[in-house]
Amino acid sequence: MNITSRDVQTRGKNRYSFDEFLEKRSDLDWYKDDPFLQKALKKYADLQYEQIHKELLDFSPAVSSKWNTLAERAARPEVRPYMLHFDAFNHRIDRVVRPMETHQLEKEVFGAGLFSSQMTSWESFAKRMLIHQLGEAGVACPLTCTIGLIALLEQYPNEDIPELEQILQHTKEGLDGDFAIGAQFMTEIQGGSDLPANVLEAVSEGKNYRLYGNKFFCSVAHADYSVVTAKISGTDKVSTFIVPSWLPGDKEKEVRNGYEINRIKWKMGTAELPTGEFQYNGALAYPVGPAGKGVAVAVGIVLTLSRLEIGIACAGFMLRAAREASLYGDFRSVFGKKVKDYPLSARTLKKIENTAQRTAAGAFKIYDLFLRLNQPLNAGIPVDQPLEQRKQLFNLRELVLLQKICATNEGTEVLRDAISVFAGHGVMEEFSSLPRIFRDVAVNEQWEGPRNLLLTQIYRDIQRVANWYPPADFVANVLEGASQETIAGFSEQLTDLLQRPVCGEVSEASMEAAEEWDVFCDSFFKAYQTIALEELQ
Repeated sequence: MNITSRDVQTRGKNRYSFDEFLEKRSDLDWYKDDPFLQKALKKYADLQYEQIHKELLDFSPAVSSKWNTLAERAARPEVRPYMLHFDAFNHRIDRVVRPMETHQLEKEVFGAGLFSSQMTSWESFAKRMLIHQLGEAGVACPLTCTIGLIALLEQYPNEDIPELEQILQHTKEGLDGDFAIGAQFMTEIQGGSDLPANVLEAVSEGKNYRLYGNKFFCSVAHADYSVVTAKISGTDKVSTFIVPSWLPGDKEKEVRNGYEINRIKWKMGTAELPTGEFQYNGALAYPVGPAGKGVAVAVGIVLTLSRLEIGIACAGFMLRAAREASLYGDFRSVFGKKVKDYPLSARTLKKIENTAQRTAAGAFKIYDLFLRLNQPLNAGIPVDQPLEQRKQLFNLRELVLLQKICATNEGTEVLRDAISVFAGHGVMEEFSSLPRIFRDVAVNEQWEGPRNLLLTQIYRDIQRVANWYPPADFVANVLEGASQETIAGFSEQLTDLLQRPVCGEVSEASMEAAEEWDVFCDSFFKAYQTIALEELQ
């Protein structure tokens, strides 16, 4: 048989194409094509819904297409952030080098004015949930940190330091079209989440301070301003400060405000976000909030908002994972059937969708409580508030903590399950953004307090208020709308666990109690999320 050149060109050629899937995925509008998200927004935004809906229809195409493309390009390993410590003339500049895609994405995301007084809270919330579907992408953590910095400045205005008002305007409303970026640097090598162990020293210089020492884990290393905790010289109490990265006129010269960035961390996730180690050598710092109350201020305001935002982010991560897994399950055929038509795969897809919607519903419900309460950000629960108000503030405090640990834990499960729907293609990062987002969720689980730390805090919180807020009342209030049987069951479990050595010395009994406490918190919060989901349906 004679073999022609045409035979050689066509023999063995594989004509399989992913184009149908890719076209559908690229054509998706993450808001317009998500009736669940619209339903949740309609319930909670209420009379504002129609206007916000129009704004989101205009906003969403950029997130779903252009910004998503920028996020994917910025995630390439060869363009990850790095430090340029010196310029060509041996001047120390500590420039954080990031790809142009990240600069463009950051400019457009922050340029949307998400914190401006001109934007309603629910519009900002919904837009941020869409942005979080990009993954961290070098912008999600900066957004989160900026929220905390703005809230801190609004809570503690100080007319004696006009620079603080300028910083507030720069971050919230923008100056000449430029919106500043915030950060929060609290962790030191010896302490981690143990803020009272801080040793960074703040030395008084008139009404302001100079900082000396080291911060070991500083995300958003490229920020314009940062919230920093330190101990005022001669005291053992932590205070809170706002530190500009550059003093007026110095940003263009790349002359930093009395500090150096030693290096950029190598992290398993959120790789597009530069996280550094900072050495302060007399950085000018503006005090904010009451002196010596830095731990309460940082936890009650800044970390509370960060934890709240992590719950919103996890909902965004899961919604995207559910959408893309469903799309691929409907496209890909193996052994003569579509992936979605196998019972095991159908079960996985249904589980992913349900968890994503339950998490999103819970995030909406908690944020609604946050907005309805008067001044919910406090350094502790104010004792001068009416009892019912105190209870609601306490509910919010614990729900934010529960959401943080549960949503991040389920987030990794959902992303892993979604990746499995893609089989081998699921781990190919040029094929899908899900592996990148999976690592981002895993890192989010460690931000702002790891699981065991927050489980301990929740346990001690409930014990501490038991004299004015009985455990059974707490359960009944949080799970309002659940069956009496469900409420009674959780009340009995909580009452029993509070008598067990969950936080006692290590023993077989205490480890068993600790395991039961972990399971209880997970089940209790899922019950809350389920109520939130049922209220939407």
